[in-house]
Amino acid sequence: MTTRVVLATRNAGKVAELQRILAPYGVELLGLDDVAPYEPGPETEPTFAGNALGKAREAVRHTGLPAVADDSGVAVDALNGMPGVLSARWAGRQGDDRANLDLLLGQLADVPEERLGARFVCAAAAVLPDGQQVVVEGVLEGRLVREPRGTNGFGYDPVFVPAGQQRTTAELSAQEKDEISHRGQAFRALAPQLMAALSPKG
Repeated sequence: MTTRVVLATRNAGKVAELQRILAPYGVELLGLDDVAPYEPGPETEPTFAGNALGKAREAVRHTGLPAVADDSGVAVDALNGMPGVLSARWAGRQGDDRANLDLLLGQLADVPEERLGARFVCAAAAVLPDGQQVVVEGVLEGRLVREPRGTNGFGYDPVFVPAGQQRTTAELSAQEKDEISHRGQAFRALAPQLMAALSPKG
């Protein structure tokens, strides 16, 4: 049985990534471009989990479908965990990947290599029309490099090297990235809980 679930994003890269991860669970994943349009509200929560739950609740309210959402970003040691929840709009405009990268690298220009530790963090939330909700978190430790490398990712992928790797996440294949990514971790943990919540009771 295929279950239709809406993912609260218009980011095509994120939709494709999560379609791959959730496909084994019989989930037909729809993006916001696949449902009746609505204007998402601002992300105002101070935590990844709070923003993810807010986006999922909003999607349920507008579509009537079970919804999943994530909020993710990069937390840099030398910046005391920032950009964090502000990652997607670090340069001031939502989703301008190049401007965000340029600003972050500029801020780290004088930071020594040993302080370029960072982690990708993802909170993934599921909310059902009956009000059930669950949220989980995934973390990928690593470090930043000073020049973008690779074309297979989005966001901060071109400057992030996972722990134990020499390549950035934008230089990894889709399968390699899915296996280790913060988003992959979070949604693989969320998927069985989502399917359990969707299963008929009784």
